Amino acid sequence: MTGTTADGIEIERDIAAPAAQVFAAWTTPEGFARWFGGARVEVPGETLDFVAEPGRAWTARMVLPDGNGIDWAGEFIEVAANERLVFTITDRPAEPERAAIVVRLAETPEGTHMSFAQEAPGFTDEQKAGLLAGWQGFLDELERVATAA
Repeated sequence: MTGTTADGIEIERDIAAPAAQVFAAWTTPEGFARWFGGARVEVPGETLDFVAEPGRAWTARMVLPDGNGIDWAGEFIEVAANERLVFTITDRPAEPERAAIVVRLAETPEGTHMSFAQEAPGFTDEQKAGLLAGWQGFLDELERVATAA
């Protein structure tokens, strides 16, 4: 299913790349910086603290096309190579609330089936629709990165 749920959003994707390449796009600083935020956003390496290990915090700064920035933070909860990634995320690093994201990967004859889910506590239906649209754009770029690897 791809869409909004009572608890957040879900996205299903089939990607024409092995699970190892999709997982690397999610979990390596180089891969993450290339797709996070979409094609028109930059995540400079010097702003990225991103080591995908359970219990590790991560931070990133998106530089938008207009020059403004968005700071991101979270923590890695579960990292199972080429299969599952669970982490938290917020664009308000000074506040304690974080939303959980779960990414599941499964090899298919054509590549990888990816299931993505993010909590959206307190979001209105309109906000969840915006979150879904944003992640769809991010994941379009992730797919390009993973298939080009």
